[in-house]
Amino acid sequence: MLMTTETASYTNRLTETPQPAWPRRMMQQVDKVYDSNLRTLWKYMKPIGIPCFNQNMLEELHYIFNELQTGQGHIIDGETWVPVDYSVIASHRSGVFNLGGDLMLFLNLIREKDREGLLNYAMYCVDSLYTRIIGHDASTVTISLVQGDALGGGFELALASDLIVAEAGTRLGLPEILFNLFPGMGAYSFLARRIGTRKTEAILLSGNIYTAEQLADMGVVDIVAPIGEGKRTVEQWIRKHHHHLNGMRSIYDCRRHVWPISHKELTDIAVMWVDAALKIQEIDLRMMRRLLKAQSTQHSSYRYPNPVNPIEAADPVVA
Repeated sequence: MLMTTETASYTNRLTETPQPAWPRRMMQQVDKVYDSNLRTLWKYMKPIGIPCFNQNMLEELHYIFNELQTGQGHIIDGETWVPVDYSVIASHRSGVFNLGGDLMLFLNLIREKDREGLLNYAMYCVDSLYTRIIGHDASTVTISLVQGDALGGGFELALASDLIVAEAGTRLGLPEILFNLFPGMGAYSFLARRIGTRKTEAILLSGNIYTAEQLADMGVVDIVAPIGEGKRTVEQWIRKHHHHLNGMRSIYDCRRHVWPISHKELTDIAVMWVDAALKIQEIDLRMMRRLLKAQSTQHSSYRYPNPVNPIEAADPVVA
């Protein structure tokens, strides 16, 4: 039984005939691939334009994360329910995991003093992250595969998993202090439980960008994979540890019990973030606009390879 500070009741059982999934045409910015050999669900972000959490992609992630939770650790693959032991979040964008929040949206909402709009965005983020924090309420092992820049909210998403695998040389950081804000979607909660409050606050106050190797030395990143070998590293880790899946799940459940992160904690901090965002000055907004311009120049013209081959056949794990 999963032990957390909060309980969720799901009275709906898995039906023999799965209900229709969300129409594929609506899933434009997230690819979902099930590997039956590894009993692993791979979710690849592929945002349109700047690789940030735009509202449409955020809604797609929210749907996929909750689909696994309401399915009690199962998803619909074709016409049948299939078990998901491992849930991996990664990115199809070359050189980028995710750059974080939608700065254009933030600028507009802050300029208009739209507290409700900021709060709705923040709650979508919190609700999505919380499902991963609790292993989708099914003791699913969650893995973040970082193969490119993970900044701001992108870093927060990576931190929400049980295991963080990052390729050598990838850059991760929380630059929000540069425009007089703080990362309000879980960064403090996640980092403090991994490395303590003192180091967490040093990271948040510095705004520095760190390499995967530096964060591994600090105890934030769990595994540093060779460049280009991130996916293979995750597959090898799953094959190596799968025969201890029951014990591994229990260990991660123990972590959640000893250092629980409640939905209320995340919500309260997100509200603090909204209030802080509405207090920043024009000089801070100018910095935000400069960062947005840099993102636009570097990433807005990106085109994904077509067709995308999201997964190669992996050797089956031993049950």
